[in-house]
Amino acid sequence: MRFSRIKACQVMAETGMVPVFYHSDLETSKQVLKACYEGGVRAFEFTNRGDFAHEIFGELNKWAAKECPDMILGIGSIVDAGTASLFLQLGANFVVGPLLNPDIFKVCNRRQVAYIPGCGSVSEVGYAQELGAEVVKVFPGDVVGPAFVKGIKAPMPWSNLMVTGGVTPTEENLSKWFGAGVMCVGMGSNLFPKDVIAAKDWNKITQLCKDALAIIAKTRTK
Repeated sequence: MRFSRIKACQVMAETGMVPVFYHSDLETSKQVLKACYEGGVRAFEFTNRGDFAHEIFGELNKWAAKECPDMILGIGSIVDAGTASLFLQLGANFVVGPLLNPDIFKVCNRRQVAYIPGCGSVSEVGYAQELGAEVVKVFPGDVVGPAFVKGIKAPMPWSNLMVTGGVTPTEENLSKWFGAGVMCVGMGSNLFPKDVIAAKDWNKITQLCKDALAIIAKTRTK
């Protein structure tokens, strides 16, 4: 682990966006990571979506340390402690999941690595904070919506919420989420259109990242 848990959370708060990506091809993953880095992204979630994803992640993380030295690379789609431990051995700087598993907190807290669990209720958000989460993932965002975030922030204003699912790189969408009070957003398929990846149009991804970060900066100043 090259970055502390506090640093990882601070960067998420500062940039406001964490791209969420998986690809089974290492070279494609490198190019996407580099494109995001050049677009201003500094925290990136590679997801544990397929067989041998840990092998891709391990190589990607070693490569990123040299080619994208300020990129904080974390792992997503983690649902159990054993898998979390595997990726911590490979240098994951933060761990994200679609659900809340207390056993993952034990593994991550022991190693001082941020665990960002997926929560879909106010009680789950509160439980995650009780277990030590600096940032809590609101998921699935397209199901619960911005009103859910606003509802949590009213009685629990200290909550640092990252929403994933249903986030698009448009001013209309992002202004709703940040207006509701999210700390940052996780963005996947909408930031990485399949046709763009297939065409290896890395400059397009860089531009999408730049545009999204600019919109986020703009919505925050309102």
